[in-house]
Amino acid sequence: MEEQKDGSAHEDHIIIQGVNIALGFPDVFDFHWVGQEDVMHQLLAAWYVVDDKDIPLNPRLIGKPGVGKTTLAYAAAKELGKDVYIYQCTMDTRPEDLLITPVVDKSGGIRYVASALVTAMIRGGVAILDEANRMSEKSWASLAPLLDTRRYIESIVAGLKVPAHPEFRICVTMNDDASTFEIPEYIHSRLQPQIYLDFPEAEEEKRILQENLPFIDQHIVDYIVDFLQRAHMSDENYTIRDGINIARYAAKRIKSLKAPEQSRGNLLRQAIVMTLGQEALAYLD
Repeated sequence: MEEQKDGSAHEDHIIIQGVNIALGFPDVFDFHWVGQEDVMHQLLAAWYVVDDKDIPLNPRLIGKPGVGKTTLAYAAAKELGKDVYIYQCTMDTRPEDLLITPVVDKSGGIRYVASALVTAMIRGGVAILDEANRMSEKSWASLAPLLDTRRYIESIVAGLKVPAHPEFRICVTMNDDASTFEIPEYIHSRLQPQIYLDFPEAEEEKRILQENLPFIDQHIVDYIVDFLQRAHMSDENYTIRDGINIARYAAKRIKSLKAPEQSRGNLLRQAIVMTLGQEALAYLD
């Protein structure tokens, strides 16, 4: 497979200005988006291009950990039929980690490896920068030209300027918590629009549990949904991810112990405590 654009591209590498760059592979998950259709439409609209002179926006998905930000971005990309490349951001992320990293190959020479982000740029896929507000300003600065009308990155280590494919799309997810950096204003203005994800309603929460855990008994699903909804009403940060973990562990305990029906409530309570701590019992009926 070759592309005669900025170089010759193959399935696992591309040659740009005489430099061979190894590419990554897309992330493949069985993610499905359930409920909250409006946020899906908001994200797809941000990526939409209305004219040849238009460019896609770089949306920012904001919400508490576990509300489904990454799942939404992945599902939206699949809605467009695009491959997805996820980069997990951390406080230790360096500019070269985000772009192109030099590594020593078996022969002792230097090989250049594109990140998930740059691979998506070259192939015209969707890049998801997950938990992006954990990165420092130095890392964000390396993305500034990609996130405006220039739409390219410049790799100092490889000595290359790499333009984004016209079909390339990007979004970032950001946790609404305290363990993050402040985003520089010049980057903040490039990450628009802001799309907020909240806790789902009871029926949506039930559908999400059933979608993710089709093997779980209905009484466990109902128990977990009731617990989560009580927590949401008190603005407690328990999420559907917590509910899935509780339900999965409770089901394992019930099955492994061959527990009679009258003892299942105690095992569910125990699963909640072991997952979230003793304070979570305040939200049980």
